[in-house]
Amino acid sequence: MSYIKAINNVITFYKGMLEVRIYPDREIMGLGAAKDVSLAINELLNEKEEINVIFAAAPSQSDFIKELISDESIQWERINAFHMDEYIGLDEDAPQGFGNYLKKHLFDKVPFNSVNIINGFMKDVEGECNRYAELLDKYPVDIVCFGIGENGHIAFNDPPVANFNDPKAVKVVELEMLCRQQQVNENLFDDISLVPTHAITLTIPALLRSKKMFCIVPATNKAEAVYNTLNGDIDKKCPASIIRNKKEAILYLDKESASLLHENI
Repeated sequence: MSYIKAINNVITFYKGMLEVRIYPDREIMGLGAAKDVSLAINELLNEKEEINVIFAAAPSQSDFIKELISDESIQWERINAFHMDEYIGLDEDAPQGFGNYLKKHLFDKVPFNSVNIINGFMKDVEGECNRYAELLDKYPVDIVCFGIGENGHIAFNDPPVANFNDPKAVKVVELEMLCRQQQVNENLFDDISLVPTHAITLTIPALLRSKKMFCIVPATNKAEAVYNTLNGDIDKKCPASIIRNKKEAILYLDKESASLLHENI
């Protein structure tokens, strides 16, 4: 671990290529992440006419998204929006659907140039994977805004299915039980029997192709995953560990999600 500094109550250090920032609380963390993403958006829009941004649908992203959509400097009409994953088999209007979640909290709030939703309701899910992969080829990703799951997943790349060298950009996966239980713990479903068993996800290589990555991870329930991300081996047992090898990536933590790190920083 490299040199540690603290400015304005924010602790910053590097683990591999990954910059890590620890904030006093999740609201300040969300604001800090939103400012950095806004700066990255505006820098990229100075270089080209449109950019492509992938967002995650999760309660962990709520503070960040709230701050980002309030930023009046962003020219949303020059941004093509994508998301990371989607359940297979939910009702089309189910609020737990990630496309529906992002429509409510982000996509319908600001005037994107385009919004590209993964359709988890189609019978031909492999065809949908191919369609979305073709979109990602046509609109190469510039920025990814995402979180880490309790089992260390990024998108729905759970440890049993994560592949750092995946030949696919988008694929169907079976969800690990811990991943499904997290959805219940976060009050997104009333019972684990209601959580779908399969999903469509962008793969790890597809996410790592982005120019910049901003990983926003608050709350105590993510503390173990954060610890493993930063201190374990870079291994699919904790898929998020791969971001330590990513240039221009920042991990944003609050004091709760960083609570297991203090003896190691």
